[in-house]
Amino acid sequence: MVLKTGAGVLADRRRLPTALRAVLGYYADTGVFDAGSLSLKSEIDDRTEAMVDDVTDRIEAALEDEFGCPVEFSYDTKLILPAQLTLGYVYRNARQQAPGDPVIDTIADGVPTVDETALEQGPAQDLAPREMVVRAEQMTRLSIEALIDGDMRDAINDDEFEDFEVDFDASEADRRRVAEVAQSALQSHLDGLLEDMPPVVENAYQWAVDYSEAHQDRDDYFRELMTAAEDGDADALTDIREAYKFAEYDEAPATLTETEKKLPYSKTQYARVGVLYDGMLDLYRLAGLDIDDEFAKAIVLAIIGAQVWLDDVDDYEDDRAEGQLTPVTAEYLLAPDDEAAYRRVVDVTEQYLDLAKSYATAADSPLTGVAVEYIYRSGNPDVLPGKPE
Repeated sequence: MVLKTGAGVLADRRRLPTALRAVLGYYADTGVFDAGSLSLKSEIDDRTEAMVDDVTDRIEAALEDEFGCPVEFSYDTKLILPAQLTLGYVYRNARQQAPGDPVIDTIADGVPTVDETALEQGPAQDLAPREMVVRAEQMTRLSIEALIDGDMRDAINDDEFEDFEVDFDASEADRRRVAEVAQSALQSHLDGLLEDMPPVVENAYQWAVDYSEAHQDRDDYFRELMTAAEDGDADALTDIREAYKFAEYDEAPATLTETEKKLPYSKTQYARVGVLYDGMLDLYRLAGLDIDDEFAKAIVLAIIGAQVWLDDVDDYEDDRAEGQLTPVTAEYLLAPDDEAAYRRVVDVTEQYLDLAKSYATAADSPLTGVAVEYIYRSGNPDVLPGKPE
């Protein structure tokens, strides 16, 4: 108890690195400390960084063709974290089943692909630890490309190009061209990967994309509601509460229980980001990997919490000015004053992240639990109006 209390005190010291505070905070909250998971994280980071580099190389080749000269490209996205955590989850399980296996203990380049027969067998398979690692690697490569592609689609849809970085002085028109070329190159390669896989894989991926795009198709409607609410329309406020904050599911996701489906903004944020990670986890399951239900819920809830706490909080001023409805801008319309809105944003975030952390612990995934703690401690709600004195 003394150690946990001391860890909690240290976790609250902002002068310490956020990563260290996350480890201490998770231990203080759960009593779980796993040194092996921490060392695994650096391995997973290296492995997935190489996968992202492959994506970047492909995009840079397309940009060179488009602009007639070599172009250095980078794209800032936090949304591959769930793929990293899932790879770490499978590796940890494999190592626990086969401790000391040199193939599993070393993440090697040149991992072979999973053949179609293996994928068609579906999730009900008893895989050897080495085969688990092979399949997890392939699904992580596919997932990273799909997640970056989806994030790029959203950015282009919202006319947000600041994360598309190049090494020349790009005009706004150039940035749009860069974004469209980058996304097109990625989509073309991704389509080729999916064509080489059994239809069940492509169908699972397409279901998640269609579900998410159906939400994007309602973006104009939500913008109209926000504009009307800003103008004092009481009916618009009611619609925001009923159709955005507490919307009911038409097609309830199997991953979430009634508890999660009743969370504020559950349906809209599941459709906005959660479904993409639910679909990602289905790809791992189709490859025969045992993805625990608690782990899946931890991932989906953590990414929804991160979207609100990191992106929507930071973008509040811009989103409010541009009429973009998010859980954060919604609360500042629905709450009686700024302080109440501030408290509600914090409360909504904590509901998602606390549940995510509890599910990560239940799934025996300390790496995921620490990541959830890191998300929470990385937020900066001080940028919002109405912070209590």
